Amino acid sequence: MQRVVVTGMGAITPIGADVASSWEAALAGQSGVTTLPDIAELGLPVRIGARVKDFDPTAHLDRKEARRFDRFVGLAASAADEAMADARLLEGTDPQRVGVAFGSGIGGMSVFCEQHQAFLEKGPDRVSPFFIPTMIPNMGSGYLAMRWDLQGPNVTTVTACASSASAIAEAMWTIKRGDADAMLAGGAEAVVIPLAYAGFCSMKALSTRNDDPEGASRPFDASRDGFVMGEGGGFVVLESLEHARGRGARIYAELLGAGQSADAFHMVEPRPDGRGAAQSMTRALAHAGVAPADIDYINAHATATPKGDRGEAEAILRVFGEAARDLSVSSTKSMTGHLLGAAGAVELIFSILALRDQVVPPTINLDEPEADLDLDFVPNVKRARRVDMALSNSFGFGGHNVSLVVGRPS
Repeated sequence: MQRVVVTGMGAITPIGADVASSWEAALAGQSGVTTLPDIAELGLPVRIGARVKDFDPTAHLDRKEARRFDRFVGLAASAADEAMADARLLEGTDPQRVGVAFGSGIGGMSVFCEQHQAFLEKGPDRVSPFFIPTMIPNMGSGYLAMRWDLQGPNVTTVTACASSASAIAEAMWTIKRGDADAMLAGGAEAVVIPLAYAGFCSMKALSTRNDDPEGASRPFDASRDGFVMGEGGGFVVLESLEHARGRGARIYAELLGAGQSADAFHMVEPRPDGRGAAQSMTRALAHAGVAPADIDYINAHATATPKGDRGEAEAILRVFGEAARDLSVSSTKSMTGHLLGAAGAVELIFSILALRDQVVPPTINLDEPEADLDLDFVPNVKRARRVDMALSNSFGFGGHNVSLVVGRPS
């Protein structure tokens, strides 16, 4: 089967408008969490979140498209534009051999809310004819294919917070089995809006540390009290090694393997014993053909929920055994907040940059690690170290687990 490499990257996050600025902020330990006035006025127990700053969708969509499409499509276009330009993919590439794999956990929630309000206030005749096509999550992959005339396989994955990682795994398999030479793969999410906050607050899933927004996202810290809602987009360009070399592309990393599993346990809670997380990591290592000792860095899913972080840490200890003592494990959600369906792609990009720069980003706000979780969580300050292989975890509601393994190009 084809070897798969990464030749382009793009991101837009609460800590940066592109890959370079997001990575610089992550290494500096900068938080993108702030108080949100429109959320604060709702009277909910949560008033904070991590929005993309000063985003102008017309920088990537024309004015008509920007009015019609949900914000998640604009964020997707921003990150995908950067990835495509970075890879210079379309130079001499057959568009019939290039596809799109896109992930979004929720899709066009803002459009849904707006059109429902129009329906209630003005009647059914005032619902936009664009309501359905702009709300559905697969409009992200459909739009990106139209944007660049990408005629290859086109798929959208909806696996909650694992969505973009699922999309990247699917894109890898598509190339490996010979159905495409290259894939634009990633995801976007934009639900930092009142209805989503109402739902997550009812679940008691969000941090209520309103008086300290920048300190609210606290993965692995003993005082963590829930995740911080974020938004953004991330994309990678994947190619077969043969295709990339044939066109002289710059290669950032090799996507060595992917593992997937289901907790088969609960709608929103992870298995307390971390079995599903352990299975996805074990399968990723097996598919990559590497041993636990070969992994140097893990970008953890770790959202700062009490049960989720503990389960993932215990799964890492179980899978890596003695090799766990040499691992660096960090959660960049401590800075970006939780980007939901976009998280997996952005965190894979951070993992690839750790390979490139030989430095791992910190877990900020980690002041009191739980004593019995004996892992190096890279507290508060970045760390220079040798990183030849990295693993990125993404887990989602419904028990969806995805682990991706990347290595330095050879």
